[in-house]
Amino acid sequence: MSKTPSEIFGSVHYQRHNARRLEHLARLSLPIEKSDVLELGSGPGDHTTFFLDRGCSVTAIDARQENLDLLNQRLNPKGAGKVSTVLGDLERPGDVDVKPHSIVYCYGLLYHLGDPETALNWMASRCEKMLLLETCVSFGSEDKLVAVAEKKEMASQSFSGTGTRPTRAWLHNRLNKLFSHVYVPVFQPYHEEFPTDWTRKDAWGSHARAIFVASRQAISNPLLLDFLPPRQTRG
Repeated sequence: MSKTPSEIFGSVHYQRHNARRLEHLARLSLPIEKSDVLELGSGPGDHTTFFLDRGCSVTAIDARQENLDLLNQRLNPKGAGKVSTVLGDLERPGDVDVKPHSIVYCYGLLYHLGDPETALNWMASRCEKMLLLETCVSFGSEDKLVAVAEKKEMASQSFSGTGTRPTRAWLHNRLNKLFSHVYVPVFQPYHEEFPTDWTRKDAWGSHARAIFVASRQAISNPLLLDFLPPRQTRG
């Protein structure tokens, strides 16, 4: 029997993972407050309050209505309308009709898509200032995209059943075509799925994750690097 979105996203594994990613994002001290945010692959809204608590307005997109129903139950009680929700599949982004936002937030979605390049192009077209991206990646210095099968019956997995694991170089190259400035943090979250030594694939488990910040304007921040470092610290 399939687990409900509440059971999947409410697990200790997911909640710990969310906590480590969001504390990392907070430490980057990016100009987020009072922005309009487009959250992609929102699930039930576990990350949404990070932005609401900073005075942001949020439009949340997810491909599964059951995830949006849970988000509305949590964050829009009695139609309070703190978050605008949009049912949309980023495998077909041309069918998703939303206006551009100052910030596009895409944590934990891109690797669930079979065509991440088309999705990135669409994200750039909807991004006025800054894209915040976190995704699973493949090890290696080459420009490469690896396809993987996923269980589409699970609320946390690919809606189509096909995902991808790009290398950091693949992402860096595509983002540099779409944004004037592309950065990676000096440090990774305090979580084992975020490698700190990219030269040693054998030292890490089956999931390896990376974070990127792409911006229309230069960001003066000592915690951001404009190149792909072979090693990162924790923070």
